[in-house]
Amino acid sequence: PAPALDTPEAVKAAYAEGSAELPAEFGQFLSFLFSNDFEPDSLRASKGLVNARLTGEPNPGQATALEAALAAIEVPAGYRLGYLPADADTETFVAAFNDGLAFVPAEQAGFVTALLPAGADVVAGDAAHALMVVFLDSPADADDEIVLAEAQAAFADELAALDLGGFSAKPFSFYLIFAEGTDIQDEVAQMFAIAGAIIVAILLFVYWVKPYGRLRWWGASRRTLADTAVTLLAIFMAIGWMQGLGVLLGPDYLGIIGQTNQMAQMLPVLLIGLGVDYGIHMTSRFREEAGGGAGVDTAIARSTRTVGVALVLATMTTVVGFLTNLVSPVGALKDFGILAAAGIISAFVLMLTFVPAIRLLLDRRAERRGTWPAEDLHASKGRLLPTLIGKTSWLARRAPAATVIAALVLGGVGAYGTTQLETKFSFLDFLPEDSPVIQTYNTLIDEFGGGFGETTSVLLKGDDLATPAAHNAAVDALDRLADTPDVLLFAGDASAEGPLALLADLVDPASLGFDADVAAVAADVGLGADLRVPPDADVAALYAAVAEAAPDAWPGVAHTEDGAVTAMLWTVSTQAGESGAGDLKDAMNADVEPLRSAGVEAVVTSDAIIGVVVVDALQASQLSSLAITVAVSALILVLNFLIESRRPALGLVTITPVVLVVLWTFGMMALTGIPFGPITATISALAIGIGVPYTIHITHRFLEDRLSEATTEDAVHSTAVHTGGALAGSAFTTMAGFGSLMTSNLKPFQQFGAVTFYAIGFALLASVLVLPSMLVLWDRWHRSRGDATLDAAAVRHAIIGDGTLDPDPAESGRAG
Repeated sequence: PAPALDTPEAVKAAYAEGSAELPAEFGQFLSFLFSNDFEPDSLRASKGLVNARLTGEPNPGQATALEAALAAIEVPAGYRLGYLPADADTETFVAAFNDGLAFVPAEQAGFVTALLPAGADVVAGDAAHALMVVFLDSPADADDEIVLAEAQAAFADELAALDLGGFSAKPFSFYLIFAEGTDIQDEVAQMFAIAGAIIVAILLFVYWVKPYGRLRWWGASRRTLADTAVTLLAIFMAIGWMQGLGVLLGPDYLGIIGQTNQMAQMLPVLLIGLGVDYGIHMTSRFREEAGGGAGVDTAIARSTRTVGVALVLATMTTVVGFLTNLVSPVGALKDFGILAAAGIISAFVLMLTFVPAIRLLLDRRAERRGTWPAEDLHASKGRLLPTLIGKTSWLARRAPAATVIAALVLGGVGAYGTTQLETKFSFLDFLPEDSPVIQTYNTLIDEFGGGFGETTSVLLKGDDLATPAAHNAAVDALDRLADTPDVLLFAGDASAEGPLALLADLVDPASLGFDADVAAVAADVGLGADLRVPPDADVAALYAAVAEAAPDAWPGVAHTEDGAVTAMLWTVSTQAGESGAGDLKDAMNADVEPLRSAGVEAVVTSDAIIGVVVVDALQASQLSSLAITVAVSALILVLNFLIESRRPALGLVTITPVVLVVLWTFGMMALTGIPFGPITATISALAIGIGVPYTIHITHRFLEDRLSEATTEDAVHSTAVHTGGALAGSAFTTMAGFGSLMTSNLKPFQQFGAVTFYAIGFALLASVLVLPSMLVLWDRWHRSRGDATLDAAAVRHAIIGDGTLDPDPAESGRAG
């Protein structure tokens, strides 16, 4: 007869007696009927489950009847029956959720609470977001990637069609992210159009010829349009040459560079900005020479010899700046540097040959007919930009020392800003920020640590991993992973798929994957409950048994070669996100140290960790790249001025403002929150590549004007009016070209556009404010030593370049 269950003690005694008679493999399931605060010894639990088995899915009437039956059950005072009625309010729902959570084993409860954001109050039921994990199956005979992509896209469409009554459900997967990716070609075409439109407008302004002598409005407009068209045609030709050279250098031919990448798509916009500089300087100098009374052939020759020398140096230093990307660890940056150098050389060749040739053909005919408007072509006459830039020479003439000191102080501020730069890289940067899937992913990163699905791989390699030392070291490493932040746990162990997880499943009698043969081999080799083996254990036989019992799973976690296990793969479930990838990498590398001590190579990696490694490598290579660029550019300038004017120190004077440009640009990046990454890593080379041509033009023109002007002050003013005005026009067009990148939907393009905009603006300021002040101080120092002429004959010879001296610069039309 059944005992009377009229006291708590009697109930506990009956439970203990009945559970003891159950088979061991079933007894463990009884504990699942109690909440996770169950105490086996005292048989105490705050909650318990009653499982009701139904013969089928109840219809609405049956469900209502079942709910009524539950409501009619009487429970003792102090107890309650928890279930979720169909019309449950929020409070009842929250209570039911917590009732259910109480039955989840403590070691697994983390998976449930991870479905709520970090700041959620589970007890109060307060959470702004929540996750639902959906598992999808695909037919075994289908292409997994295609089927999964289609299934996820279909699920996303069905989810979007649901009416959730004021709530929203947003799907996320990496398939969906890339399905929504922006077409880079369309993006570049849009930016190219914007840049082209802005640059055309600025070129028309810079090239505008004010009717003065022979020309009337129609003639002035026609010449303005002609110069603009010729400059743009040369730039488009340079882009075509660059694309053609890219194909020849590519994998289908010479194999020097790889396939076209996202970074290379920015080069047409870059070439528009840089190529315009060459055209403006050549055209402006030609107009100046022509306006001074020189004939067409003479004006072309002098323009080519004067500006051409500066353009040669500018091209060399710019090419060096971009080619320093060859030391970068990122292949895309190397290709970017090579293609940029090819484009710049193409632009230089065309601007120094094609543009002068077209202008020569057009103007010779006008000169022969006596209709050539030489008077109208004086570039500085009444022009707004030359006049404004000319006024900036006041600083160099009146306060050069103060200007240089202020620039150096700002350089120090920029150097400090460099130390504050954030390093960041994400493959998602090349996807549009306004994409709903990207916004959902950002929510997962911010509130869920990346959400479920993040994995970090550990690759083990060695001559033979089937040894007791390697096996036990692997067990030690897994134990250490369990204490690592952002590594997800399951039943108290690190959630890691791999050979050890497969082995543990096969030898556990309570597991659905239990295999008696593997368990027998494990017993023979002395495998302990903690999965460790004795020093003389035959681990190879144990792994062979696992491979035989799991022929489909084993090849995915281990590699066997010539009978030896030479590689293993662990897939660890983590939740660090991109922001915590660096700390996770360091922590997991420390965890696998026992393996390295046992002679096993262990590599920790993931997409996010690769991003961290890329940024770290970029930082390491950035300093060497910057040093190479500065050193080579300085050497070129020193040699040039040594040969040209016997003043090698002028090369150092010319390069110094460019170094300040780099520091100012990095400081502005820190101030505006632009991080250091693969795209912005090019900025030091780019800033030098842009800044050196500007300073070269100023220094060359100053040497020329110093011979034709009465004083140093007059010379620096003339330089500011003539070359400074042309620099301002080219800077504005280049800034407009790169500024168009800021309209992109892609963050790297936005950042590259903003940083280049800064670099060009600072290069202009350094060229028209800082360098003239340094040149004035340099010249005054030479004059104070009694060296006022700087060997005028040598300088004139370098400028005229025809083997004869210019007897009277004032009569040549170059007096300004």
